[in-house]
Amino acid sequence: MHNYSGDKILYTVKEVSQLIHTNQAYVYSLIKAGLLPALKLGSYKIRKETLERFLAEYEGKDLTNPYHTNVFQTDNRKE
Repeated sequence: MHNYSGDKILYTVKEVSQLIHTNQAYVYSLIKAGLLPALKLGSYKIRKETLERFLAEYEGKDLTNPYHTNVFQTDNRKE
């Protein structure tokens, strides 16, 4: 397991997927939908500050479908 904290300023798609506990295809969907800005430096790279801003901006939103975001609905069921 890598330590992604510290002085690192750019993350790969794989690193972002690990940080937000999802898969790489979903991160690519977030990028293509315009929700997660990225740099194309051979492969996509995401700035640390951009990821932090994304997490703050979309907290409380349902991003299951990155092309159609909603405020997520809570219910009384336990998962």
